[in-house]
Amino acid sequence: MQPSVPYRAPLIVTAELPGPVQAWADGLRKAHFPPERNHLAAHVTLFHALPFHVLQEARALLSRLAAQTAPVEARLNGIMDLGTGTALRIDCPAMLELREEIADHFHGLLTQQDDHVPRLHVTVQNKVLRKDAIDLQMSLQATCVVHPFTFAGLGLHHYLGGPWSDAGRWPFRGARRGRR
Repeated sequence: MQPSVPYRAPLIVTAELPGPVQAWADGLRKAHFPPERNHLAAHVTLFHALPFHVLQEARALLSRLAAQTAPVEARLNGIMDLGTGTALRIDCPAMLELREEIADHFHGLLTQQDDHVPRLHVTVQNKVLRKDAIDLQMSLQATCVVHPFTFAGLGLHHYLGGPWSDAGRWPFRGARRGRR
C-alpha cells in the first residue's frame, strides 16, 4: 500500500497536454507501451526530481507562473527515436523559456538529469526490443504529421517509484507570452 501523502518523494514537474492530444497520446501508450510498466498517463516532463522539501515553494511558483502565462503554443513535430523506445517530438521554445525560469528559481537544487535543457517529448513506448521500436517509428512516421497545439498548464507530481501522485495542476490563464 502506498502512502497518500509521500513524505520524501521527489517532485516531477510536467507541461500539461490539452485534452485531444492527451487522449491520442494515451491511446498510443496503451497500444505500444509494455503494459507491466505503463503506470502513467502520457506526459511531458520538465523536471524529473525536484527535492521533496520544496513542495510548497514549487506549488506557489507554478501557480504564479500559470496565472501570469497565456496558454503556450507548441508543435508536435514528428517522431523521436529513444533507442529501445519511441516518443512524439515537441517543439516549443516558449515552454523551454518557462522551464528555464523554473530552473533559475531552483538553482543549486537540480539533479544532474534536470540541470540541462531537455528535448520535449511524450514517450509512447519504452524498454522494448530495438526492432519493435523501429517498427513503431516507421509506422508512426507515415501517419504523424506536424500538428500545432497549445499546452494547457503546469503539473506537479510526487514520484512513487513508478506511479505518480498528483501534487497540483495549474491551468495557464494569463496574458504573458514567453519570458520577456
